[in-house]
Amino acid sequence: MTSTSSGWAQLRQQARSLETQTENLFHNYAQFASLTKPPPEPTEEELRVESQLKDLLERRDSLISQLSRLLDSEATLTSSALKQNNLSRHREILQDHRRELQRLASAISDSRNRANLLSNVRSDIDAYRASNPSAAEAEYMLEERGRVENSHNMMDGVLSQAYAINENFGIQRETIASINRRIVGAASHVPGMNYLIGKIGTKKRRDAIILGCFIGFCFFMLLFFH
Repeated sequence: MTSTSSGWAQLRQQARSLETQTENLFHNYAQFASLTKPPPEPTEEELRVESQLKDLLERRDSLISQLSRLLDSEATLTSSALKQNNLSRHREILQDHRRELQRLASAISDSRNRANLLSNVRSDIDAYRASNPSAAEAEYMLEERGRVENSHNMMDGVLSQAYAINENFGIQRETIASINRRIVGAASHVPGMNYLIGKIGTKKRRDAIILGCFIGFCFFMLLFFH
């Protein structure tokens, strides 16, 4: 019984260690999937990390099989429930890591295929332009025409906005003029209001004359003392 427990503990320790190593390698392997411009073919580093991940998964599968056989060989059921839970957990983690490896491998492959496809398309376009100068020139003219049309559309949009703003200003001027006419009309019906408005206008003109004379005097003194 003691040797069985010792063997179980050693195998579990190895399984946990391999799980940790797998997670660390996944961190490195995921970097290949995040490349915006992956190389056309897998690099030696990518192949090495992928091979190490597959090897770790196989070793863990072998350890789980050993743990399962060891658990089946125990004569007592004292700790079998706990060990069974531990074994199930190792199996679940192994399945999750296998799915993760498949997902990352597919992502890397899809990214590389897209990059290669774009590269091939560019190469085909360049080759076609090189072999058909007239077609390349026509395509260039079409692109220029498209850019000019886009510029015209933008100018039309700006002019439309300017016309709308100008129309809005005209409406506001008419509104203000209408309000002013109403105020003047209402003031004409109030006794003494026209006289008061006239006095205010006279005072403003007088203040403007005084202020102009003062500014002129200051300017004269500035020239005289300068």
